[in-house]
Amino acid sequence: MADYREAPLATRPKTLDPAEYFNLSLDQRRAEEERAVLRAQLKRQYQMQLNNPHRKELIEDPALTRWVYARTNPYNRFRATKKTSLLGGLFGVVSLFVLYYVLKTDRDKKEEQIKAGTYDRKFKLAY
Repeated sequence: MADYREAPLATRPKTLDPAEYFNLSLDQRRAEEERAVLRAQLKRQYQMQLNNPHRKELIEDPALTRWVYARTNPYNRFRATKKTSLLGGLFGVVSLFVLYYVLKTDRDKKEEQIKAGTYDRKFKLAY
């Protein structure tokens, strides 16, 4: 962990702060253990429902339902940040200017060769 460097556009979560991560109080450890037990019980209940050979009803997992909703409606939760604005500008605007520049210079070079008579047209339409 000594050679870990912070990312420039992201902050470290408080749960990964080394001062808090290793120095947990007994109450915090007990709360984490209770949450782990609850998660294990919920996971076991879901697995029992999923693997029941006599089930006739649909199993609904609320976490999976939330995940599917979030994936199908991404704009409800979208936040404009510096990173998303930079990426949007980079992929949306800058790429168009680069593509324009490449196509324009290629066309100008080809046109100069045609005017000078040095361009070899492979497929001549008229003789």
